[in-house]
Amino acid sequence: MGVNKVFKALADPTRRRILELLQRRDMAAGEISERFDISKPSMSKHFNVLKEADLIQGRRNGTSIVYRLNVSLLEEALLGLLSKFNRKQKEESWMQAKHSTA
Repeated sequence: MGVNKVFKALADPTRRRILELLQRRDMAAGEISERFDISKPSMSKHFNVLKEADLIQGRRNGTSIVYRLNVSLLEEALLGLLSKFNRKQKEESWMQAKHSTA
């Protein structure tokens, strides 16, 4: 998993909204695109960034591509981020306690 790719993908509000939509159910690319006021080439770029980060997976269904959320990778990325914050908080607490007793 490329953590940097995941966080780059999550940094954009349009891509976060796409993930929110896919959290409810699998959706065709056109169905997702209808909910945004941006061009199809721009939407395609957003889909590609999300696929490169492995946050979504697409499968061809006739002439459409149906996307689904890769929940396990998203959970793994978010849990990894939370553990880094928790570790940093513990280090800061330890440093504060060390300085307050000195």
